[in-house]
Amino acid sequence: MVDQVRPAALADWLQQHTAGGPLPVVLDVREPVELRVAAVTPQGFELVHIPMNQLPARLGELDPARPVACLCHHGTRSQRVAQFLEAQGFADVVNIAGGIDLWSHERDPAVPRY
Repeated sequence: MVDQVRPAALADWLQQHTAGGPLPVVLDVREPVELRVAAVTPQGFELVHIPMNQLPARLGELDPARPVACLCHHGTRSQRVAQFLEAQGFADVVNIAGGIDLWSHERDPAVPRY
């Protein structure tokens, strides 16, 4: 089962996963048009954008040994992606609950809501 991390708690999750290991990845699975409306700034993580429907073909761009936090608009698509990654052998995957919408509310109000 995929764990959920609220945007307000992401800093703690990132800190737990950076000590002595590879930099965690925030995997944004939204569509390019959504990125033009609202995007996050990487702080303590690498930001990777792979739209959900492209992920199976681009799975090789991700390292299963790195911690991955999945992000979408409200958390539904990213939950499905996190489950897919777990099924593909990714050991440390979480879903960012509430997506970029909650990110704007809890973590960075400069990120536009849509």
